[in-house]
Amino acid sequence: MLVLTRHSGESLIIGDNIKITVIEVQGDKVKLGINAPKEIPVVRKELLEAAQSANEEAASPNVELKLLKGVLKEKNPEKS
Repeated sequence: MLVLTRHSGESLIIGDNIKITVIEVQGDKVKLGINAPKEIPVVRKELLEAAQSANEEAASPNVELKLLKGVLKEKNPEKS
C-alpha cells in the first residue's frame, strides 16, 4: 500500500485519468473530490461490502427452509 501525505487543496493522480483532491480536513474526517471517467465505478467500501453481504444472504437458503427440509426428512426418511 502506498501512503501519501496531502494537505487541503493538494491532489494525486492515478493512471492518466483519475484525480483525487483533498477538499477539506476537519478533525479525523477528510473530504475528497474524485474526478474519474464515468465508466470507472467509485463506491464507498462499506456500501460495496453491505451489498455483497446482502447478495450472499439472498442467494443462500434461509434457516426456516433448512428446518422445514429437516422436518420433512424425519417424516419421510425413505425419500431422502
